[in-house]
Amino acid sequence: MITIPYLTAVSTYFSYGLLFAFGQLRDYSRLIFDWCSTNNLQGYAPICLAHEDFYIRRLYHRIQDCFNRPISSAPDSWVDVIERYSNDNNKTLKRTTKSTRCLNLGSYNYLGFGSFDEYCTPRVIESLKKFSASTCSSRVDAGTTSVHAELEECVAKYVGKPAAIVTGMGFATNSAIIPVLIGKGGLIISDSLNHTSIVNGARGSGATIRVFQHNTPAHLERVLKEQIAEGQPRTHRPWKKIIVVVEGIYSMEGEICQLPEIVSVCKKYKAYVYLDEAHSIGAIGKTGRGVCELLGVDTADVDIMMGTFTKSFGSCGGYIAGSKELIQYLKYHCPAHLYATSISTPSAQQIISAIKVILGEDGSNRGAQKLARIRENSNFFRAELQKMGFEVLGDNDSPVMPIMLYNPAKIPAFSRECLRENVAVVVVGFPATPLLLARARICISASHSREDLIKALKVISKAGDLTGIKYFPAAPKKQEEEKDRIKLD
Repeated sequence: MITIPYLTAVSTYFSYGLLFAFGQLRDYSRLIFDWCSTNNLQGYAPICLAHEDFYIRRLYHRIQDCFNRPISSAPDSWVDVIERYSNDNNKTLKRTTKSTRCLNLGSYNYLGFGSFDEYCTPRVIESLKKFSASTCSSRVDAGTTSVHAELEECVAKYVGKPAAIVTGMGFATNSAIIPVLIGKGGLIISDSLNHTSIVNGARGSGATIRVFQHNTPAHLERVLKEQIAEGQPRTHRPWKKIIVVVEGIYSMEGEICQLPEIVSVCKKYKAYVYLDEAHSIGAIGKTGRGVCELLGVDTADVDIMMGTFTKSFGSCGGYIAGSKELIQYLKYHCPAHLYATSISTPSAQQIISAIKVILGEDGSNRGAQKLARIRENSNFFRAELQKMGFEVLGDNDSPVMPIMLYNPAKIPAFSRECLRENVAVVVVGFPATPLLLARARICISASHSREDLIKALKVISKAGDLTGIKYFPAAPKKQEEEKDRIKLD
């Protein structure tokens, strides 16, 4: 867990207090001026109540230019960021015809398949010509092509499971499938920092939800013991089933799941393991097969394996892999399969082609080179940031690197300073993170060159000095000089 420095916590609370106080003052002023104005919706309740909309109006709009930045190019290592301006203090933003070429540290393009690829792109274009851009139907009607069938076989083989089902949206894979797997009388035990798609899916299931401390197997075991002993609320009957839900790499922390220990605990108490590999599949492991391969966990010990194609494979959609019985059951009951339009055939072909490149089935070793490069880039960048004195979350090999900002004023200051130096970063604050734990989330790609990373480090270091977010002492200069000498050699 993150330990916030005392002075940093005090200054952050003070900053939010000021924002809240001035926001309330402006709201009261607005009430006075609007009192005499006419309302065209007489008798209707406000669609957005003042207290519900307060954060958006009085905090988010002040720094809206740091979010939702549109781009006009492929999400490669460099992107064209469209310039915007505002005439009403950031309440609305208007796009211009100008764009700025920026180093991309925000996209999930982990293996570099998000742009043109010599093997994938021609096959995707051929698929587009043959099948068109959309199937215009759900999978159970006329939305299943030969490419969809090949994709499900390919995914199942790749992740090491007997069968798989694919959906057209990664978020919906969790939010639509978890309610199918468990319902009233069941128990979901979820990591406290699981993605909101998991949270939504768990809430929609009707099952009882319990949370264990982030990535802490010992606390998971305590929760399992207590819940098994107590049983269902009121009746105290045994649970119909128990599912433990964790992520391979936590997207806001960059931490790798302690999967071997969690699997051991779940085996002991006969609980199912649901593993979300949205950020880990394709990005870690010797052959890109995710956290199971990296940590030496047998995929047979993970009952439900979920992942998305939007990160490492340069496409869209998600998958569930498991036993043949499980997948057949989901095909009969999952609304994302029964009612939603199937994943587009060109997108499906992109995934198939990317997996073939990763496995070397394209006749080259580019896949192995990409995997080696993202691992080297990630570990190099993380180590350099830590040497500079930044507080960086996450584990080695993880391509996700959150840099802690804490104070709300530092969110726009850091983001705007990086953009001024042609480096595009993603900053994240409440409600995506707890109120005090704002951060900048860096995503590293195999497409980044060493020169790209060194440029990014220089810009981030400068921005860190200006915003005061180097919370730890920097590495001694002697080490820095030795490092530079090695680079020159």
